[in-house]
Amino acid sequence: MVIILVLNSTWLETFIVLAEEGHFTRAAARLNMTQPGVSQHLRKLEQQLGRALISKEGKRFTLTAAGEAVRDLGLARRVEEQALRDTITRDDPDRGELRIACSGSFAMLFYPRAIALMKEAPGLVIHVEATPQARVLEGVLAGHFDLGIVSDVPHHPRVEAQQLGQEELCLLLPAEVEDPVSFETLEALGLVAHPDVANYADDLFSRNFPKDFAGADRLKLRTYINQISQIPSPVAAGVGYTLLPRSGLAAFAQSAQIRTARLPQPRYRELWRITRRGRIASARLKRVLAVVENIAATLG
Repeated sequence: MVIILVLNSTWLETFIVLAEEGHFTRAAARLNMTQPGVSQHLRKLEQQLGRALISKEGKRFTLTAAGEAVRDLGLARRVEEQALRDTITRDDPDRGELRIACSGSFAMLFYPRAIALMKEAPGLVIHVEATPQARVLEGVLAGHFDLGIVSDVPHHPRVEAQQLGQEELCLLLPAEVEDPVSFETLEALGLVAHPDVANYADDLFSRNFPKDFAGADRLKLRTYINQISQIPSPVAAGVGYTLLPRSGLAAFAQSAQIRTARLPQPRYRELWRITRRGRIASARLKRVLAVVENIAATLG
């Protein structure tokens, strides 16, 4: 059987002050207590421990070995408690850790800004995870992510959502392909496919090419890539076309070699920020949110 000894914090603090002052009267004055009150706390602490903590020599006293051990413990607790108070009361925008989850395309825009923030504030730690929307929601609910960026508002009772704006769903073509683009031209180029392209195609093509489009599974495939940063590369080289949110093109270094088609029925995907309901935003999260909102404003 393990016995856990929990020391009375009031008695312990009285003993620490007594040890620091080396005198009952001075300790009582410092604690705003009577001298008998100090003596009573000492006796109760000794009874709880089953050991004498001081050795009296007339009006003076010295600490016993047990008393020295208890004093050292008390002083260490003081330091730990002060550190705890500092931690829970400090709300410094330049310090602490944040975990953010979003799509791969948004991550490419956000992460360079996150690096800049961390360079300005060495005490700030930002983790960015590019992951599917369902994983973003799961992570926010589980407390793994402080902030999530998603394209569809999640209707969940434990999530708070706020719309950041919207971003255009873009049909990306080699720069030499001119408007208006026909479905026949797209089929001649072939699709640069990626994990989300089927959903994008069903959304955009069903409205802009209703007579010719028979579903994403019927599109002519030119190539496939699952690295978000590389999806526009074949298009820039003249090899095929693809569909991406505007953020996927905005972060691409060779965007000048790609043209966004002008379509009769443009489509937009909403951008939402999500956090766990009831969680108060820290100063560092507010700082990052300002950056996220700024990025979202450029994508509408």
